[in-house]
Amino acid sequence: MYKSIIAIVLYLLISNSVTAQEVMEVYPPEFIKSIAVKSESNQVEFPVIRLGNSLSIEFDVLNGYEEDYYYKIDHYNFDWTKSQLSKSEYLKGYDNNKIYNYKNSFNTYQIYSHYSLSIPNDETKIIKSGNYIISIFDEYQEIVFSKKIIIYEALSNVKIGVFRTRDLNFIHEKQVVQFEIEAEKINNPLKTIKTLIIQNNNLEKSISNLKPQYTIGNKLIYKYDSPASFDGGNEFLYFENKNIRGSDLNIRTFDLKDIYHNYLYPDTARSKSTYSYNPDINGDFLVTAVDVEDVDIEADYAVVHFYLNINKLDIDKSIYVTGNFNGHHLNNFNKMNYNNLKRLYEIELKLKQGFYNYKYTVVDSDNKQLNGFISGNFDETENNYKIIVYYRNFGSRYDRVIGYNQINSINVKN
Repeated sequence: MYKSIIAIVLYLLISNSVTAQEVMEVYPPEFIKSIAVKSESNQVEFPVIRLGNSLSIEFDVLNGYEEDYYYKIDHYNFDWTKSQLSKSEYLKGYDNNKIYNYKNSFNTYQIYSHYSLSIPNDETKIIKSGNYIISIFDEYQEIVFSKKIIIYEALSNVKIGVFRTRDLNFIHEKQVVQFEIEAEKINNPLKTIKTLIIQNNNLEKSISNLKPQYTIGNKLIYKYDSPASFDGGNEFLYFENKNIRGSDLNIRTFDLKDIYHNYLYPDTARSKSTYSYNPDINGDFLVTAVDVEDVDIEADYAVVHFYLNINKLDIDKSIYVTGNFNGHHLNNFNKMNYNNLKRLYEIELKLKQGFYNYKYTVVDSDNKQLNGFISGNFDETENNYKIIVYYRNFGSRYDRVIGYNQINSINVKN
């Protein structure tokens, strides 16, 4: 009997440790491209959407099979562990539904089908705020990719400022985000309020769970320096190939094989250069093409050739091309190879026509990102910062999102 009790306790402890792990996004296979999560603004960015507003997920499938795809929606805690809520508590209707809205490409060299899912729809409506993962899976119940989103309620005011750090060692390299939250009827904010700061729509570049330093009435004040500091980075690199049959913005030349190939001008390291302001869209992308009526199905795909003109790095370092077009993920699909004859790094990526921001991300053997290794870090860099406010009152079973705001660092303060 005693051994049975011990076995049960150990099982529960192991089960809890497994279920308490942070859930990561599932990266898509190579035949799924141009995944875009959009809000009512129709911009492609990390989606933070007000409860009751609509969102859409769009993607292209390049295998030409017109397969059936389905979706499911799961609710998560602040730390992206599975919440205790049942489906009926956060959804009105049901998920596990087929995506019916799709259409095939027209007059393109690359054959593909464009799928689009809108929420809410006749079958599904999200009725609770919080963290969510929307998973897309095939007819064999295999998840092909998933995306994180955040749904918020406008129950608090969030005021934000971006400053240069007070640390003289990094005063020309880092930016500090300071903010205050104004909300009514918050019980014990030190324990019930959690915060998340996201830089440039990249969850991997975020600072979480800062506690308020002090309160003034119903205001929570966060005036940290080092704990709320981000590497400034540099402006994103960019290209545009909306005219796929010509030399467009930062396109050196083009060629037609099975599909079009676009060759970019070689990039160089900017870490030793001075900062130069160049407007970007903070890592996002926009599908666009000339002389077409419907870019969803008439914009073609091209093999885009990236070149980074630097010496070969140590064997423990790897370079990736990243941006919102690939969810800022690091994997073999976007890992660059060193060409010993050309003495540079290169990679080919199949991308839909449009305007793209991208950067070169260096990681070491421990998969730690070496921020600014190629691009440098500058306090003047124009960055986007999003702040999300979570609240779990005593006795509650989930983390509500009660506030959201964002700011651009174009006017960084001293």
